[in-house]
Amino acid sequence: MKRTISALTASVYPHDAAPEERLQASAFLLLCTVGGLAIFSSTIAKNPVLPILAQELGANAGVIGWVAAASTLTGILASLPAGLLSDRWGRKRLLLSAGVVFVSAPLAYVLVATPAELAAVRAYHGLATAILGPVAMAYVADLAPTHRGERLGWYASSTLAGRALAPVAGGALLTVGPWPWVYVLCGIAAGLAFLGMWWLPTPHASPPPTADAAARAPEHSSWMSLWTILSHRTILITSVAEASQLLAFGAVEAFLPLYALRVGVDKTTVGLLFGAQIGVKTLARPLMGKVSDRHGRTRQIILGLMLTGITTALFPQTRLALILLVLSAGFGLGIAIASAATSAFVADLAPEHGRGTARGTMSTIMDGGQACGPILLGMLLMRVGYPVGFAVIGALVMAAAALFALTATDPLPLQPPTEE
Repeated sequence: MKRTISALTASVYPHDAAPEERLQASAFLLLCTVGGLAIFSSTIAKNPVLPILAQELGANAGVIGWVAAASTLTGILASLPAGLLSDRWGRKRLLLSAGVVFVSAPLAYVLVATPAELAAVRAYHGLATAILGPVAMAYVADLAPTHRGERLGWYASSTLAGRALAPVAGGALLTVGPWPWVYVLCGIAAGLAFLGMWWLPTPHASPPPTADAAARAPEHSSWMSLWTILSHRTILITSVAEASQLLAFGAVEAFLPLYALRVGVDKTTVGLLFGAQIGVKTLARPLMGKVSDRHGRTRQIILGLMLTGITTALFPQTRLALILLVLSAGFGLGIAIASAATSAFVADLAPEHGRGTARGTMSTIMDGGQACGPILLGMLLMRVGYPVGFAVIGALVMAAAALFALTATDPLPLQPPTEE
């Protein structure tokens, strides 16, 4: 642990750095802490307590699925507006608005009385992560004019650490006490994240605008940036490529446990499958980000997509727990390889004042992919077996890799068109 912290500090806090660089490094470390706490808070609210709470409120299996999906649906709707507004109003203001949701949502869980109310709370809580995701990543990109892939990788690893610790803490609390205890810890973590957001400085990705520029309509400039992003083929193709990975992730997360139990794998080992996956992603993201900084993004994205697609298709081809464990680790590595490069690639390509919009667009497409994964595989499994169903999902990821390889280019970052 000490070695990991030292590596992170050395990466973002060089001893000979100028005061401005040292301030940016401190802000980045604080942002990583905020991200880890916020994702811990949002994850412990759903895993493993959410289905238990929904069942106590009288929800059947179908309703529980919709309750679980409510927060993702909010992400699809809110990520792009959040990114766009962060470009116009500033990252910190949007992060603080997310912090208000993070802090207030735990109390709302305790007050619910019906499955419909629980779904509404999940949708409200999803607003927090919908804002945090694109805005925090854009903030990291603002703070990282160099080594962007590595910095984005460290931030992603901090959120993955929070995501990994939350189910363990939630399960422990459910073992020793009633379910409201989980939401007490959820609220404490959210409160700490909000304090960290309050202490964050306002990033300055570029010099402040001149008086003449400030007098020009900011709304028009925002819409110009949005049009630049939505018409940028490589940003959209990269977002689709990342969405294909999340489609596979959503499908694997929902149905790999059922397949593993069906072929005789015990529940403890099923948990290890996902522990290995998260562990590999957490450790590999910073390294893969650094590799993409040094050797380019496009080939790394293609490699990661191919590994993700192949391992997805191979899951139901074995009944051996050890091989499933290796495949799960390989699946996590594939996601880490590609996603470490996709986030940095989109940040590289986006206009300087449009990174929030670009990341919001990417998050919207990604959330759509993740929401579709379990739905698509579930429909397939109603008609075909696990081997064919998982093979179709893997083939879709491979198709996304082929599309990216054929169409994505590596130009200089674009700037929005200037007004005449």
